[in-house]
Amino acid sequence: MRFMETPDNATAPEEAEELTGIAAQDWATASAEPQYRAAVVDLLGALAYGELAAFERLAEDAKLAPTLADKAELAKMASAEFHHFERLRDRLTAIEEEPTTAMEPFAKALDDFHRQTAPSDWLEGLVKAYVGDSIASDFYREVAARLDSDTRALVLGVLDDTGHGNFAVEKVRAAIDADPRVGGRLALWARRLMGEALSQAQRVVAERDALSTMLVGGVGLAAGFDLAAVGEMFTRITKAHTKRMAALGLAA
Repeated sequence: MRFMETPDNATAPEEAEELTGIAAQDWATASAEPQYRAAVVDLLGALAYGELAAFERLAEDAKLAPTLADKAELAKMASAEFHHFERLRDRLTAIEEEPTTAMEPFAKALDDFHRQTAPSDWLEGLVKAYVGDSIASDFYREVAARLDSDTRALVLGVLDDTGHGNFAVEKVRAAIDADPRVGGRLALWARRLMGEALSQAQRVVAERDALSTMLVGGVGLAAGFDLAAVGEMFTRITKAHTKRMAALGLAA
């Protein structure tokens, strides 16, 4: 999983509501609640492994790059992803959590996702980074709106765009202009990525009690984020996906 900021990201609740509950607290105050602390450790562990996997995958994708300039661009993005990983790793260490232990529960699910959605060529790799990984980014941005101020700032910081969004749009649209038949194949690929990414997000949350409690608004956690709000969250994510498909010149 790799994370990027694009103009059409799903709108997180924070943008429309005054911060209340945990979201209005800092880490020192919020972390006194054990279940909240456990949820944040899970969240940072999942993000950290996602960034580490993104670094590895971008390095692999660079091998498929058709030009030296493209290869260099991906190398720069891979470096940015590793820097994000380091920030998350250092934060886990700072709150006295072992980074490897925090990441371990998420390794298999993320590895399975990447194995099931391995691109067959350069263009599929670009679409996966732009469409598939942005779905994960939207999900984490939604969660970030309910985090304490210190953790929220960190999470949003590591979701910063590495430049892959605009790069992918430019390259994919140029390929479709050169051969319109490419569009149909890539549209099918993007739909598959959408389904796999949402399924993976739901599985990860369902398997981690603290994270699932945060999302459905358990006592003392993410006040006001109920099951209906979770449904609305996935609706926003789906709408953002449709906009990204349009940006690529693909049918949703």
